[in-house]
Parts: sequence; C-alpha cells; structure tokens
Amino acid sequence: MQRRRAQSRWADVVWELHGVVPGYLGDEKKLLLRHDDVAQWLHSGFKLELHRDELEGYYENVVTADPRVFVLWRMEGEDALPLHVTASRDEASRWLDGGHSVDGVPMPPEIYAWVGEYVEKNYRPEPKKRIKPRSFQHPKDRV
Repeated sequence: MQRRRAQSRWADVVWELHGVVPGYLGDEKKLLLRHDDVAQWLHSGFKLELHRDELEGYYENVVTADPRVFVLWRMEGEDALPLHVTASRDEASRWLDGGHSVDGVPMPPEIYAWVGEYVEKNYRPEPKKRIKPRSFQHPKDRV
C-alpha cells in the first residue's frame, strides 16, 4: 500500500494500492520506502485462490488488454489495511457495489500465466439463448 500527500484542500493524504508481489512469504507489514511525501508498505499473508464459481470473472480479466489483480482494503485508524485479493473482475465489482475500497494493479506475468492456464482448462462459456420477442408469442402466453 502506498500513502502519498494529497494535492487537495479536503484531504492530507491519499492511500492507494501500489502493486502485488507474488511469492513473498514475510510475516508482518514492512516499510519499503519513505521518500519526500511518499511511503510504501508491504503487507504479507495473502493467498490468491481460484474458485470455479468465479471462472467468468477470471476469463473477463485475462482476455482484456489490461489484466489486473484487485485488492479490497479499508482504513484502520490512520493506516490502510488490505483484506482480500482476487483476480476476478466480477468479485471486485461486487466488493465495489458493497461500498468497499477496491484498487486494481497490473497483473504480474506469473499470476497471469497461472490464472490463464486455470481459465483455459476449466472455462466453458454458456451458449447464448435467444429470447423470442413478445410480438412473436401468442397473446395468451404474454402474461
């Protein structure tokens, strides 16, 4: 997570997701950088898991020109605390709809390869069903 000085008269600082680091196994929050008006912390202990019921969201993510990893976070006192991580655009959208703070960062190549392989092995789009316009239905069936 990154904290930087805000260029606004309404807020002093802005918190945002700066990136994800695959494979980091540290134990605690670690200060990485403090320079001028910017500070960055590395939070560990997050595991990106893939679930079959999120396949559509993974597919939508890996076929875009800008695949992302999404992190749900919240303010705890004066600090931003990441809570969950996902590669599903659908799950991230549900988090946003729920009023949570969610940021996305470019997906690292090793995560992209892993998620892409999972999607390729498991995703089968459901065939689109054509819905007949009401004008083609018998008047008794239009109710």
